[in-house]
Amino acid sequence: MSTDVVIIGGGLAGLALASRMVKAGLSFQLFEARPHFGGRIAALEGPSGRVDLGPSWFWPGQPRIAQLIAELGLQAFPQHAAGEILFEDTTGKVHRGVGFASMEGSFRVDGGMIGLIEGLVATLPKDRLHLSCAAEMIGNGMVQLSEGRHCSARHVALAIPPRLAAGLRYDPPLPEAAQVALATIPTWMAGHAKFVATYDHPFWRDKGLSGDAMSRNGPLAEIHDASGVEGSPAALFGFVGVPATARKEHAAKIKEMALQQLARFFGPDAAQPKQVRLQDWACEPWTATPADHTPPQGHPDYGLLPSLVGVADGRLHFAATETAPEMGGLMEGALASAERVARIIIEDMGAAATPG
Repeated sequence: MSTDVVIIGGGLAGLALASRMVKAGLSFQLFEARPHFGGRIAALEGPSGRVDLGPSWFWPGQPRIAQLIAELGLQAFPQHAAGEILFEDTTGKVHRGVGFASMEGSFRVDGGMIGLIEGLVATLPKDRLHLSCAAEMIGNGMVQLSEGRHCSARHVALAIPPRLAAGLRYDPPLPEAAQVALATIPTWMAGHAKFVATYDHPFWRDKGLSGDAMSRNGPLAEIHDASGVEGSPAALFGFVGVPATARKEHAAKIKEMALQQLARFFGPDAAQPKQVRLQDWACEPWTATPADHTPPQGHPDYGLLPSLVGVADGRLHFAATETAPEMGGLMEGALASAERVARIIIEDMGAAATPG
């Protein structure tokens, strides 16, 4: 198999890069290790709709994702923030009207962010998209894939977290500085877990509550209204405050305690959800490495490190959101990184990109 560009990773960055290759008239083959596309974008499917299990929000001042949403015909809506906020102290006592709505002013996508993935996939040639196919070795103009497959290309773009890229084999080996850089870049949100509970109706709104809550007791440290447009599907979600190293063997207990906590915040109805899901990203081998189990303090200052520029005579590219020129770690960063890599490849291939 031979093509202009091999793209490793079928998350937002990889699919956006593939879209730009199509518009530029370049051939590509995209390989995704998971049995589905999306990367860190995923959703809980329910009878009344879908709820995000990965990234949920985008913000004003993020033009790339706003443009993509418009191009795909999706509907954006503001994060629900009306109503009072709750705070739980270390004793488990809940205080009303204390705290702040940390996501007020952000926007979500009707049907979940997975709509971005489905929309991009629908625009791409199906015979160039390959699921359940992991990269194992990156050679000089060649990629060795699982099940003994190979694909040669002028350019290879790794649209996977840098720490996963560090775990691949390279022949010839990467420069030591590049290998070290990849291994030390933390994967955004890879050490986190989200707990989602869905309901028939957003009953907390009837009580004058926004669905926002903060806790120093846990197991959920931060809770938000995750409902769709006009409250359907109705859902709450929380970031789990339990360390990744302790979560895997205690998932059932965390779910039980999370429902008890939601009941303390929002009343007994919260303990009777239609669905629950604990999405532990630290347990996803195609997202997190053991080094990611301890999240960074705050948002890292992401960007493309100098040692990752011009690797393999400028034919190997790092396209994950963590290497973005701006807003690294976010979905906007994934699109910015795809834009940067596409510009380099198109210039090298002597192709003219279609506007947009």
